[in-house]
Amino acid sequence: MYMSRDVFHCKPGKAKELVLKFRALSDALVAKGYAPSRIYTDVSGEKYWTVVVEQDVKSVDEMAEMSRSVGTDAKLKKAMKNYHDLVQNGYRELYKAE
Repeated sequence: MYMSRDVFHCKPGKAKELVLKFRALSDALVAKGYAPSRIYTDVSGEKYWTVVVEQDVKSVDEMAEMSRSVGTDAKLKKAMKNYHDLVQNGYRELYKAE
């Protein structure tokens, strides 16, 4: 089991819009058989307007498959359309459950 964590630092005031996009994406991924995402926003931390999205996956291959489907599945693409307009930068972390 693995946990993928995507951390996004949003443009000022844009975190809520990104959260809505990730809620729609999570719902669409659940409909495809993936685990639901956990979505967090900052209360305190290094930067304001931070959104963290966590997803449990069975394998690194499943993570790669899920990532590819976001770029190819029409419903998933629609959910994330123009999300780059909301984000300044971000990164992904991938952890193995021990």
